[in-house]
Amino acid sequence: MILKKGILNIAILSVPIIFILGTLFVGRYHVSFSEVIYSLLAPLDFDVSKNISRETLTVVTQLRLPRAIAGAFIGAGLAASGCAFQGVFRNPLVNSGLLGVSSGAGFGAALAIILFAAQWTSYVLAFSFGIIAVGMSYWIARIYKSVPTVMLILGGTIVSSLFSALLSFLKYVADTESQLPTIVYWLMGSLSSVGYSDFWALIPVVSGLIILFIMSWKINVLSMGDKEAQTMGVDVKRNKLLIITGATLATAGSVCMSGMIGWVGLIIPHMGRMIVGNDNRRLMPVSMSMGAAFMVLIDTISRSITASEIPLGILTSLIGAPFFIYLLKKTKGGGWK
Repeated sequence: MILKKGILNIAILSVPIIFILGTLFVGRYHVSFSEVIYSLLAPLDFDVSKNISRETLTVVTQLRLPRAIAGAFIGAGLAASGCAFQGVFRNPLVNSGLLGVSSGAGFGAALAIILFAAQWTSYVLAFSFGIIAVGMSYWIARIYKSVPTVMLILGGTIVSSLFSALLSFLKYVADTESQLPTIVYWLMGSLSSVGYSDFWALIPVVSGLIILFIMSWKINVLSMGDKEAQTMGVDVKRNKLLIITGATLATAGSVCMSGMIGWVGLIIPHMGRMIVGNDNRRLMPVSMSMGAAFMVLIDTISRSITASEIPLGILTSLIGAPFFIYLLKKTKGGGWK
């Protein structure tokens, strides 16, 4: 048992790292194994830069590596959020955007594109309105003092619809030559413009991941139902709020950096359950690891198979929808019995 647990922990840590290193070799600009190694060692002041060209060094360390690292954290954030929501709400069909965070972030980004030119404003407004959307969903649910699950889901549906309508209005009034194409492309998801200078936007993602990892055992208790959790001495309202906060930080931080990317928060937790079962103490880190590896893989495909990059949201939908049908057929809901 201890040996199996150790192997699982090693796999959880190593899989995303392997995918990040692997993506450095893939792309329309060919680089060899030795060139990748030299490129990674060059910033450490080893005398290896003479073995590679400046172009190769730039491609590996300034273009591929930062977007791979960002993609890994974004995938982990979306997958962990979906895992948390599926456990807390006891519903295998919910995802990381359940409480309106994606719609709110989309509206915020579109607003920034119309009003401001700087890219950092898109990050700030997308993140801010993602948080606001979840806050509104929680406020609607407070109609009942106990904040029941059904009211949270209903609140998320209402808020998502509201911000979707506001986003449609912004697209209607946006300049069709410059602003509208930018909004549409952002909504489809991409990591093409991500660099090291954008890593500050990952702070809420990392914060959310830490919260969800610490609270993973509480998700097990809450998944039994509010009354059962209360009889076990768990403060349901407080712990739900903490988990929702962690999931919101992870999702809002991810969406503000990459745009709206669907299916990751839905299918990755299901894949994790097929491997480790329903225990969130094991499922949460596995979901983080698989989400990170999946997003790095999708980003690698998006920038490699055609001359122009394919938006991430398109690929995740094309892959996620049929794969989810396969999962449903294979498990027949067994992971939730």
